[in-house]
Amino acid sequence: MNKLRTLLTITLVLLLFLSKAENGYNLWLRYTKVENQVLLKTYQDATLNIVILDNSETSMVIKNELYLGLRSLLSTEPEIANTINDQTSLIIATLNSLPENIKANITIEDKTLGDEGYFIFTNQSENKKSIIITGNNDKGLLYGTFKFLSYLQQNQSIEDINFTSIPKIKHRLLNHWDNLDRTVERGYAGFSIFDWHKLPDYVDPRYVDYARANASIGINGTVVTNVNSNALILTPQYIKKLVTLANTFRPYGIKVYLTARFSAPVEIGGLKTADPTNNEVQNWWNNKAKEIYKLIPDFGGFLVKANSEGQPGPQDYKRTHAEGANMLADAVAPFGGIVMWRAFVYSHEAPDDRAKQAYSEFKPLDGKFRANVIIQVKNGAIDFQPREPFHPLFGATPKTPLMMEFQITQEYTGCATHLFYQAPLYKEVLNADTYAKGQGSTVAKIIDGSLHNNNISGIAGVANIGNDINWTGHPFAQANWYAFGRLAWNHELTAEEIAEEWLKMTFTNDKDFINAAKQIMINSRENLVNYMTPLGLHHIMARNHHYGPGPWVDGGRADWTSLYYHQANDDGIGFNRSSTGSNAISQYFPEVQDLYKNIKTCPENSLLWFHHVSWDKKLASGNSLWDKLCYKYYEGVDSVISAQKQWNKLEKYIDKERFDHVSSLLKIQVNEALWWRYACVLYFQQFSKQPIPKELEKPKFSLEHYKNIEHRFVPGIKNE
Repeated sequence: MNKLRTLLTITLVLLLFLSKAENGYNLWLRYTKVENQVLLKTYQDATLNIVILDNSETSMVIKNELYLGLRSLLSTEPEIANTINDQTSLIIATLNSLPENIKANITIEDKTLGDEGYFIFTNQSENKKSIIITGNNDKGLLYGTFKFLSYLQQNQSIEDINFTSIPKIKHRLLNHWDNLDRTVERGYAGFSIFDWHKLPDYVDPRYVDYARANASIGINGTVVTNVNSNALILTPQYIKKLVTLANTFRPYGIKVYLTARFSAPVEIGGLKTADPTNNEVQNWWNNKAKEIYKLIPDFGGFLVKANSEGQPGPQDYKRTHAEGANMLADAVAPFGGIVMWRAFVYSHEAPDDRAKQAYSEFKPLDGKFRANVIIQVKNGAIDFQPREPFHPLFGATPKTPLMMEFQITQEYTGCATHLFYQAPLYKEVLNADTYAKGQGSTVAKIIDGSLHNNNISGIAGVANIGNDINWTGHPFAQANWYAFGRLAWNHELTAEEIAEEWLKMTFTNDKDFINAAKQIMINSRENLVNYMTPLGLHHIMARNHHYGPGPWVDGGRADWTSLYYHQANDDGIGFNRSSTGSNAISQYFPEVQDLYKNIKTCPENSLLWFHHVSWDKKLASGNSLWDKLCYKYYEGVDSVISAQKQWNKLEKYIDKERFDHVSSLLKIQVNEALWWRYACVLYFQQFSKQPIPKELEKPKFSLEHYKNIEHRFVPGIKNE
């Protein structure tokens, strides 16, 4: 407790120092002075009496957060006590701890709130109003406290509050693709924040700020190691280091998880096999689980990438994914742990369409996994593309719970150089109707467990966090971390609502700024799709680092080339996944098949995902496919230029540091959008043999010029 108190004190001092410079470090927890004059008049000249009735490490976190937040927001010194009196204006307590006279005014039942839900309401008692934040335990109180502070941050009235919030998904995690040497695979914001070299003795105050940020948006778990895992993380030396992180995160309601390298029994255990049916292997994992849980009783469990992209797995021993997952699940089950087994499996040796392979692998295993196994499925069947149809596995395994895996980091979407607000992408997938049990069987209802009555539910986001001062590289990339957390808690929120919240807390409450900046954010996803991969094109990025266009990429394993996916030739372009092609469309339910199977009815934004279309084909717009493709590439660039002009008008509303930072990155984005446009149009023109529509500006350089643009040492990959 004393160590935590010291660490919190250091963190508060650091925050106060950093708040003087608008460098983005404080994220959406800036706590700048409230501009609502009614709120200020109510509290500025009065003593804000707060009572926290519960006594735990989390209660101390709540106390410190309130002190930091209210002192800055309301310019008043809050008094925090543990006894209610006539002057008390804010009471934070579990339902069981509340006085009977207050509890009598509560209509919501404790079983409704669950372990993490909270209820904020205004209590009227003998002409005295007080605000109550309550829940079943201190986690709910913590989430409720952050929500209360967000009201003030957004200049919203706190008079007569009556607000209940319960998370729709149980396990809401960040997946860090961080390596033990502090490099981050697909990381574009510096090195890992986890300094394994200095752990366990040095606790970086940034760990607390990381936990604060996650708790404020409801994230309750973190996988701190890369899915391409290193068995060393399971050694005693590193488990002791993990204990420090677990102890730091626990008061914020965050559990730690590890990636488990399937071959660890061989690599660090001295066994000759990692076969999941082998008794010695099973005992090794059982003992490893006991070792971890003895030191970290609330350890969350394991995330596993197996038999994919060279990673070891049960298929090395002719065992199924279910046999491998169940072995690990049995090891952590006595302690309440779970296993998240990734469905991102494919092989270049398989003759079938890569988009079909995960479904083909896991659909037959439905119902064969232990109750504490959840299959982690990427939002689309290929790999975090700017747009993909939802993964066909969603809805296909009613007896096996599935969790979503979104990518927050921008591997294929500009590597944190481009402004790309991902909430519209997330919402497009979450709202997609699978028709698994008829109309209304959305992906969201599958992953929250409600459609198939699953007892376990989860969602993961591949983190975009690094040790850059602003955490995410691009100031607007913070919004993707924020949006993921908010949708993980409540997938019914809209992208617009989330953008507005984030802008108010991160920049300013000025309506003119909010309206303009929100529009830039909402449009950014479609803009990027248009100048990178319009009409359903996908995976045409440069090889390896995926930064910039590479529709010409060929050679090596086919499914890592662009030609495999766009299949451009003299006849047309696109991957035929209809019944006359790979028939990947058959993996969807009939209603979805009916939408996509016919070129005439297939939505244009997915046309080339499912069909090989002739260059002269007339689309619904009246344009030929070739002309439409050109128009989309040009529209994408023009929209980014428009966003840049909109941003330049907002300088007067915010601090110079962040305005200039975003302005500089938008210049890069405009130039690179032009690069994408001309490289792709010129490349595909070789096959269409048609002119670029005459009203469109012609490229200044040849295709060879664009093919020779080469980026070296792009962050996030192993560079030679």
